[in-house]
Amino acid sequence: MPGSVTISHHQQAVMISHDDAERLAWVLSEAARLLEAPGADRLTDEQAGALCRGDARHREELAHWARALAHDVQRKV
Repeated sequence: MPGSVTISHHQQAVMISHDDAERLAWVLSEAARLLEAPGADRLTDEQAGALCRGDARHREELAHWARALAHDVQRKV
């Protein structure tokens, strides 16, 4: 369907609107930036831990995943 993005896993699929896909990509990009940023904009270890299932040591992995997924969504929008 034009103007939408389908996210699927095996037999299950979720469709979101073009606007929502753009917003999702922006949120993922911003999350990655805040995880990677030096200085005052950087998420604290406590905040990163909340996003990383309780373990802030996975900050870099989550940032990479968020940036890659944002890029993938942006390519499909």
